[in-house]
Amino acid sequence: MALRLYNTLTKKKEAFRPFKPKRVNLFVCGPTVYDWSHIGHARTYLSFDMLVRYLRAIGYKVFFLENITDISDKIISRAKKTGEAPRAIAKRFEKAFLEDMHSLGIASVTRYARASDFIPEIIAQVERLIRKGYAYEVKGNVYFRVRKFRTYGKLSRQNINKVSKFYKNALSGSGESEPVEGKEDDIDFALWKTSQPDEPRWKSPWGWGRPGWHIEDTAISEKFFGPQYDIHGGGIDLIFPHHDCEIAQQESASGRRPFVRVWLHTGHLKIGGEKMSKSLGNFLTIRELLKTTDPETFRLFIAQTHYRSPVRYTESLLSQAAAARRRLIEFVKRINEPSKTSQGDKLGTKSDIAKARKGFYDALADDFNAPKAIAAIFTLINKLNPSLEKHALPEASRLNALKLVKEVDQIFGIIGKVKRDATPSMVRKLAHERELFRKNRNWAKADELREKLRSLGWNVEDTPAGPKLKKTSSE
Repeated sequence: MALRLYNTLTKKKEAFRPFKPKRVNLFVCGPTVYDWSHIGHARTYLSFDMLVRYLRAIGYKVFFLENITDISDKIISRAKKTGEAPRAIAKRFEKAFLEDMHSLGIASVTRYARASDFIPEIIAQVERLIRKGYAYEVKGNVYFRVRKFRTYGKLSRQNINKVSKFYKNALSGSGESEPVEGKEDDIDFALWKTSQPDEPRWKSPWGWGRPGWHIEDTAISEKFFGPQYDIHGGGIDLIFPHHDCEIAQQESASGRRPFVRVWLHTGHLKIGGEKMSKSLGNFLTIRELLKTTDPETFRLFIAQTHYRSPVRYTESLLSQAAAARRRLIEFVKRINEPSKTSQGDKLGTKSDIAKARKGFYDALADDFNAPKAIAAIFTLINKLNPSLEKHALPEASRLNALKLVKEVDQIFGIIGKVKRDATPSMVRKLAHERELFRKNRNWAKADELREKLRSLGWNVEDTPAGPKLKKTSSE
């Protein structure tokens, strides 16, 4: 099944066709480093990490570029509150962000690009926009003429003539549209700003200053990819005005359309029914989460919701993800054990595995439907577990299923290191038989087997993921 992705620009699923066959240039908006990263950020970065792993697994050579905004009004505002230098704040939280990404198992990014390392490219792009008449200078500030770019808002489907008040509020909230005497239009956004002596600043043709937020991304992506590339990703909240502004800048500077072939956006992560954000104060940092939750469980929790849908975060749902991962780990332990038979396929395991593999990859090819893909694997687990309990799965099928599980983990990173199960096979067999009695509500037989397990030195705990065996401590 050919890969199809939902393009925010066209509002429909489309067959994915990169500019160059089997090569993908992908840019994702990274963090503004003025505070700790929270799990709402993690939702976006994990989603794209998994997507890139998938693209590479099916044969694409992917250059995954992510920027780091280390120059912004938010950083300067935080510095004024704390008395710390803006660059020191940015450096500290950039380091923390990269450590958090490592802790989450995100290693797919080809290059992190810090905005302050690309000032010459930013200035050059602003100069081009001025030469082409799309930008103008006022008292050391440079602004983009929004109304001159006639298709502005085509990504968000905003009509600036009808919603100009909302538009101005959105831009001013990002610090890009302050009222300045001599500015041609209130809705024009900043490409370059004057800076105070105690703020980060660089020498430019318009005096000492610093870049606006939107221009950083297009200058960086153009440096690595040229004026056009394949995929741009980010959170849904960046569509307007940030991504609309990026389109206006790059297409005006280069004269080429489309700037980006496919736009992908992740849904919000909600906690307490609201979007998680620093401004609302309802956020849980990645570091706080990982004190009590392993990263593989959180990766599975994120993958169980389609990347475009909002994620509802609750302790209960996270616990369900943990239970699902335990089931997966138990399956991996069983499937790593050699089979007692090398022939026969009475239970149709060969066709079950083939069906699961097809279901898995077909789901991912359909706009990266991770929940449906993972469901196909758990359906297979349910079918194979009875044979695995008896070591009756044909060896060829066992190896084929093991290969599929490794492919799943290569893309999602939800298994982690699995220790070999040292539980004696007889003990596991008794626990399995007891579980069957429990499911049939034969409590007397179930209790009888529990006592037999105890006599052998094993306690059994009933969990949502199935029976959990623990060896009793010796006196």
